[in-house]
Amino acid sequence: MIRIIGGEFKGRKIKKVPSSRVRPMPHRLKETLFNILHPLLQDKVILDGFAGTGSLGLEALSRGAAEVVFVDEYPLATKIIKENIIKCKVEDRTRVLTKEFNRAVIQLAREKKRFDLVFLDPPYALLEERNPLKVLKKRKVVNPGGIILLRQHRRVDFNPKYYSAEREIVSGDDKLLFYREEETEE
Repeated sequence: MIRIIGGEFKGRKIKKVPSSRVRPMPHRLKETLFNILHPLLQDKVILDGFAGTGSLGLEALSRGAAEVVFVDEYPLATKIIKENIIKCKVEDRTRVLTKEFNRAVIQLAREKKRFDLVFLDPPYALLEERNPLKVLKKRKVVNPGGIILLRQHRRVDFNPKYYSAEREIVSGDDKLLFYREEETEE
């Protein structure tokens, strides 16, 4: 089981996906992340890409986010995400897409959906192959000033081309990179 760390659902247990394809963020790293993000979450619209159990999006909702769209192409993961959403009673503030991430972003762009914060926790092998940052930039689904948070293996040398990391946190084998969508000039 995974626990919600803080906010409205603090202490609530949510289900894990019983598969090695899904690797939840370690508790300590998640706690560090949300200590940083907490003041930025109030009333924000969030995209939880490669969502796995949905723990990042649910943690954000627990801490005041307005809405979360969860995306995962693995049907068992989205089944568990839906169960976790029901457990937290946030069905009215969530949406779950069982779809490959880039295709989901294309669909969301067509719907004119925009996000203030994007969590990306892709399988490490897919990072270069599919470059989720490229589709976010090209489809313009991140609001100006919005934050993109990417989890990757600390030894992976990934060059996103479209963004420069503003901040980096390394913990064990994990590296969290913070990117910001450029502010547009009025």
